[in-house]
Amino acid sequence: MNSPEISVALPVFNEAENLDELNERLAHVLASTGRTWEIVYVDDGSGDASFEKMAAFARKDPRVRALRFSRNFGHQMALTAGVDAARGRIVAVMDADLQDPPELLGEMLKKVDAGYEVVYAQRTKREGEGAFKLWTAHVFYRLLKRWTNVDIPVDVGDFRLMGPRAVAAFRRLRERHRFIRGMTAWVGFRQVGVPYVRPARTRGETKFPLRKMLRFALDGLTSFSHVPLQLATWLGFATSFFAFLYILVVLALWILRINVPGWTTLMVFVLLLGGMQLMVIGVLGEYLGRVYDEVKGRPLYVVAEEVGGEGPGEDTAKV
Repeated sequence: MNSPEISVALPVFNEAENLDELNERLAHVLASTGRTWEIVYVDDGSGDASFEKMAAFARKDPRVRALRFSRNFGHQMALTAGVDAARGRIVAVMDADLQDPPELLGEMLKKVDAGYEVVYAQRTKREGEGAFKLWTAHVFYRLLKRWTNVDIPVDVGDFRLMGPRAVAAFRRLRERHRFIRGMTAWVGFRQVGVPYVRPARTRGETKFPLRKMLRFALDGLTSFSHVPLQLATWLGFATSFFAFLYILVVLALWILRINVPGWTTLMVFVLLLGGMQLMVIGVLGEYLGRVYDEVKGRPLYVVAEEVGGEGPGEDTAKV
């Protein structure tokens, strides 16, 4: 098939309830742009009928393709696979839960036509989310912006368009602990945001509970900042300084022959220093674990099946 002008890549994990409406809205929006297009769905090991629906779309419309992973590799890997498989000059990435409104693509495409290489959707309001999630997201994005040497925009998810140069640069980034919103900021080029109100999820359940959000935040921080290592260094200096002061106090008491039992104080300092050492070792372990994952050189994901287009066939590993 001839290469389309725009590809839309969507990771899918147990979103069967949303796919019919999503595909209809996406096709309508893309047709209204007057450009040639394709939709690339990537099933990330769903346990429902998501892939069957995606495959049905692909069999009905040659502009739709459906890829299925051999297992669950994670949201960021599915997004990466979608970008890798996309054939369009411009590639859009968005979620399949309908919280990234397809209708925003028209306005984002206008920015690409104006010369911007990366256009990201920036949330001005997040409907249907609790105060705790809103507050933690607000704090995380601002800490990340302050602590990294990459200008990562605040209140921005993975919903974005990338021009051909940004897509080519992104495909060269093969790190395994992926934070795509940071990676697309790192590649540079002219970038701009399009504000929108993020609607609440109407069907299905969130795929990012607290545990996954914390892991995702840790991936973002350790991928683009050395601040945790620097904090560990400064914590060590501060602890050593106070320990030195305490040694002077102990020597002064010994010279003055003041007998202080000191068992409680000794235990407090032993436990404090032990806790700090374990914390620093944990920070080092996080970075070392990422180095270990990188040097193994395993594929980022494995595509087991593709429907639509001229797919790679069975058991295709992408490195």
